[in-house]
Formats: sequence, C-alpha cells, structure tokens
Amino acid sequence: MKKNFKYVGLTAGLSFTIALAACGGGGSDDSEEQESGSEGGESSEESAGGNIGEEMDYTITGIDAGAGVMAAAEQSIEDYGLDDWSLQSSSDAAMTSALDEAISNEEPIVITGWNPHWMFSVHDLKYLEDPEGSFGEAEDIHTIAREGLEEDAPEAYEVLDNFQWEGEQMEEVMLEIYNGAEPEEAARTWVDENEDVVSTWTEGVEEVDGEPLSLAFVAWDSEIASTNVVAQVLMDQGYEVETTPMEANIMFQAVAQGEQDAMVAAWLPATHEQYFSDYEDQFTDLGANLEGARIGLVVPEYVEADSIEDLASE
Repeated sequence: MKKNFKYVGLTAGLSFTIALAACGGGGSDDSEEQESGSEGGESSEESAGGNIGEEMDYTITGIDAGAGVMAAAEQSIEDYGLDDWSLQSSSDAAMTSALDEAISNEEPIVITGWNPHWMFSVHDLKYLEDPEGSFGEAEDIHTIAREGLEEDAPEAYEVLDNFQWEGEQMEEVMLEIYNGAEPEEAARTWVDENEDVVSTWTEGVEEVDGEPLSLAFVAWDSEIASTNVVAQVLMDQGYEVETTPMEANIMFQAVAQGEQDAMVAAWLPATHEQYFSDYEDQFTDLGANLEGARIGLVVPEYVEADSIEDLASE
C-alpha cells in the first residue's frame, strides 16, 4: 500500500534552538531539583524525549524525498509515535552540511544516515537503535545492466559483473572527495593505488577502442564514489564513459528502457525496493557489488539518545 508522505523542505538559515540545562552544584540544590521533579510527576528520564525534540525543533534532517531511507524514516515516525516530529527533505550535500554545522556548534541533530559514508570517518556518530525494525536489515548495493548489454558490450558487462569492493574502500574515495578532490580525480587515485583489487575486475577482459558506455547514478556521496571508480576502470579498458546523475526512480527507468547502459547504485532489498520491483523484468541484476550497507537515523555521539524510542515525547 503506497503511503502519502509529508516532508518539510530545507530552508536557508536553518537554526537549532538549544535548551541548556545547568548541572547543579551543592547537595541542597540537587535535593530541591529532585523534589521539584517528583512534584511534577515526571522524571528527567521520562522527559528526555521531549527535551531532545525541543532542542532540535522536532526535525529529522533528510535527503531527497524519493529516497528509500526517507520512506523508512517516515515509517519510523509512525512506528515510534513521533507525532511531533517532521521529516525535512533536502539533498545529500545539504544534509551533510547541516550535520557539519551542528557538530561545529556542538548542537544536537538527527539525520537520515547510511554507510558506507565519509561522515563516519570524519565525525563521531552513532545509529539510533531501531527495535521496531523500521529501517530493515543490512542492505547490499547491486549492479544493474540494461537488457542486451552483454551482447552489445561483453567486455564492459564482464567488468561490471566482476565489480565488487568493501565499504572501507568506498569510504576512502568518498573521504578524498570530501577533502576537496574532484570525483574523477579521487577515483583515478584510488584505481592507481589499488591495482590488485582492480585487476580482479578486469582479468581476462579484452580492451576496446573508444566504444561509448553510459552509467547512471543517484547523486549520493557513496554512489558518486562507486560510479566514478567504475568509470575510470572502464575508460582504462578503452571505453568512452559518460556518467549521468539522476533521481533514483529515473535511474531505474533509464536502465530498464535502455537509455542508460548500467548502474552500480541499486540499494536492495529495502531502499530501492519499489523501483526495482517496477522494472525487474526489464533489466539484468548482476548481484551485489558491496555487501553489508546500512541505513537508519544517525546522531552525533554526544546526543543523549541511544534509540529511536528516546525521541518520543512522554
């Protein structure tokens, strides 16, 4: 059953209001605070959800509205009774920018996160536990090729079929891009420095002479990294590779309709489940190129919440 999700767009000048609670000094003050808490009938633990929500204006900072992680985040709002919370759509870049700003100011923030991602290398972050399973289990990232690619470009098809790497390797490329390198430059460096890995993708594959090949990708940092790495490897094999960013639904449609040759950016079984099922009879799934990916709600380590349940107001 398709749900109609409500999102709040990212606006300029986003700010977070921080409620600062003084940590008491003497024993008498502590007693008074305890008595006051008791008289109000609400312990500090019971009111934690409300305080956390107030500090973040009851906002979860997300990415593009069509992403599977956004649908899962909306599901978590329903599953955990987060009636006061809104899911704010933006983009990968806007989300990570908001995260950077919040952490630089030591402010709380909740984002829709996933890994592999460079932000886990740069910041001390944690996933909020998800006992209701709103975000599902671990995911894999699949390579998808258009029908007929194996016959039209068997060398490219074989490289794509062989392509597989680890999350830590992807994060190396992502971190280089975060630190200022152009995606093509970061991918080129990684390919040159990891010939032992790349050779397992290209072993026995003949080179071609300037044949065109197109790769679609969704503009998440993870997929920018993987697509550019694969593009560099295919160019080394003699292909003229064009990479095109697009929304996830358009990406699946383009490969299914033969407008794009392939993608290495299909998150399954949950994130892109709907798009995959819409077109699964119209393309070839070459299987996982990265295993053990994860999505969920992510906060800085200093945020006093360990589970999505902790966001609920009492």
